[in-house]
Amino acid sequence: MTKSDIPPDDLALLERDADSYVVLLAEGSVDFHALKLADPVPLGRQILTAAKLRDLDSYTLFAILPSGDFEDIRLDEPFDLRGKGVERLIVFQSDRVFRFKLNESQIAWGQPTISENVLRSLAGIGEDEGVYLEVRGGEDRLLETGTVESLEGPGVERFITAPVQLTYEITVNSRARDIDHAVVTYEEIVQLAFPGQHDPNVSFSMTYRKADSVPHAGELGAGGTVTVKKKGTIFNVTRTVQS
Repeated sequence: MTKSDIPPDDLALLERDADSYVVLLAEGSVDFHALKLADPVPLGRQILTAAKLRDLDSYTLFAILPSGDFEDIRLDEPFDLRGKGVERLIVFQSDRVFRFKLNESQIAWGQPTISENVLRSLAGIGEDEGVYLEVRGGEDRLLETGTVESLEGPGVERFITAPVQLTYEITVNSRARDIDHAVVTYEEIVQLAFPGQHDPNVSFSMTYRKADSVPHAGELGAGGTVTVKKKGTIFNVTRTVQS
């Protein structure tokens, strides 16, 4: 998590409050908000009470260490937040813990499933990287955007992050084409439809539909661009020879 991920009001609290210890707390997710603590070495139950939670024995609390590892904060034991360098805490209303690895970090999760979006947030990766489920003896599987993975299988799941090469499948004059960028130009599509050099007497007209950019359909002229969808944008290019 970077400062840009923190709501402005919470960021202001973190930066200005010198009389108390302020951390970020999430409840069963990675939606963190600022929590002010009077004691920098609180008991686990003091943290939960400060978060205005009830029935404290039904919760499991973890600190996310600077290394990315999760460390259990027990209800009746003091936990030195300063000494650990902790800025983020996460709490689950569950007494069952599912453990997995994310790159080199040991993660404890209080739910039987976890989404690709949450894994991305915990790993702190950008759009040019993906999350993979490690498959022993096989090919690691790239998790699709927004999918949910079960943590209830045998053994400990291991997720890793790595750069991914994004591909976009478009159709040009009824032929499927794969490209590696989302914004395409008129000139590029002409070359896909009619490769090579063209006689000055040849002109092209082009229409598109199912684009990601607005408008989603229309005509494209020389020098124009369109943002395509990951799959499904269609172009039709017509060649005319002028006499």
